Amino acid sequence: MNELNIGVIGGGSWGTTVASLVARNAPVTLWARNPNTVNEINERHTNETYLPGATLPPSLHATNDIADAVCHADVIVMGVPSQNFRSVLETVREHIRAWVPVISLTKGLEKDTNLRMTQIINEVLPGHPAGVLTGPNLAREIMAGQAAASVIAMDDPVIVRALQNVFKSGLFRVYTNEDVIGCELGGVLKNIIAIAVGMGDGLGAGDNTRAALITRGLAEVTRLGVAMGGRAPTFAGLAGMGDMIATCTSTQSRNRHVGMELAKGRTMDEIVNEMFMVAEGAKSAPAVMALAESHGVEMPIATDVYRVLTGETNARGVYRGLLRVSAGAESEPG
Repeated sequence: MNELNIGVIGGGSWGTTVASLVARNAPVTLWARNPNTVNEINERHTNETYLPGATLPPSLHATNDIADAVCHADVIVMGVPSQNFRSVLETVREHIRAWVPVISLTKGLEKDTNLRMTQIINEVLPGHPAGVLTGPNLAREIMAGQAAASVIAMDDPVIVRALQNVFKSGLFRVYTNEDVIGCELGGVLKNIIAIAVGMGDGLGAGDNTRAALITRGLAEVTRLGVAMGGRAPTFAGLAGMGDMIATCTSTQSRNRHVGMELAKGRTMDEIVNEMFMVAEGAKSAPAVMALAESHGVEMPIATDVYRVLTGETNARGVYRGLLRVSAGAESEPG
């Protein structure tokens, strides 16, 4: 296989991490909005704002010019938050060559449209193969060289196998999957369950409670995912259960952090103002609730989280509801 040129769009923690991994296998140009980030990556091989203490490969080139990252790329990797995804992709469209695959790293849904990121790619860039890289991937651990596994999902089995070799690197293993919907939704939906777990942890819940919330949360996430066209086994894999465990238990998880702060009685506005990285679970909660309603799927844990996020109630107010884990037969909703 000829060497592919990779354009990574987004200089946050995960975009920079993926660019660093791919740089071991192929030439990479990383686009970042902030000129200071670009200079730091090129001159010091660091991105201290998002990846403190990590050293980036000297071969990784950053740019402030999106055309520079896109025009020669054989693959585009999108690592921007869900609410900016479409506008940045429209800029990418001005420079991208025909048939170049576009891979999303973003675990969110678009506000107002409730669309997944690959659906936005198909709308903005019709004819370009769309895929998602997802899984239990905490950026700082991967940059520290710790073992991790991820999933790349696309409809096209030939392209996905070629891209598997682009993304896998050292102790970072990448599996393939053709269930784009399931893989993408697993990454989106687990964020809301992580907020619930964070609220429980913040209120002093024990390991048993956490295990119950994760397990029942996975059940309701799977119900919605399957109703939307995903495959049930996907939610038992890395993109579902794997990602949920990492996000619900890690001290590095932004969504769990939101839950813990909510448990202190703080408002979402207060919490968001102190975070410079996006917690996609809070952003996607209204879309998830709308999708659950439109598909007739009960999601009691996600519903309780949404009520706290909107200020209808507080974490302590829904705490007993979150622990209602033996209300009926385990195979039934609730």
